[in-house]
Amino acid sequence: MKEELSYTSAPSPGTTRSNSMRRTLGKPVLTVLKWQIAATALLAAVAALIAGAHGAGSAAAGGAVSIVAGMASALVAVLGKGNSAGGILVGALRAEAVKIGLALLLLWLVLSNYPQAAVGALLGTFVVTMLIFSMAFFVREY
Repeated sequence: MKEELSYTSAPSPGTTRSNSMRRTLGKPVLTVLKWQIAATALLAAVAALIAGAHGAGSAAAGGAVSIVAGMASALVAVLGKGNSAGGILVGALRAEAVKIGLALLLLWLVLSNYPQAAVGALLGTFVVTMLIFSMAFFVREY
């Protein structure tokens, strides 16, 4: 039986290939998720002080759009079947495409269905939380 090489080179003892990959992405993604939630709450509170309830709702919606898109991207990355460098690159590009496409769709849905949206608060929180998600690369595994 030929052993298959993967992104993690081999599953850890007692794990399968699928949950080995999930564990590798787990800590950075969960850490960044906590940062995104904290930033969304903070920016929603600031928006509430500046623009009232609709400002807070808009900021929360902007953060939620980014969080949902980021989690979908992480899920696509985890489920990827990269058996080579090219396969891993295709998986990463697919995950980014899902994140961008879903973020655009969700932004369109929020802006078209929430006429009282404070666009500055919504887009500001969205941009900040998207930038925070990109920081997952710098989170250490241990």
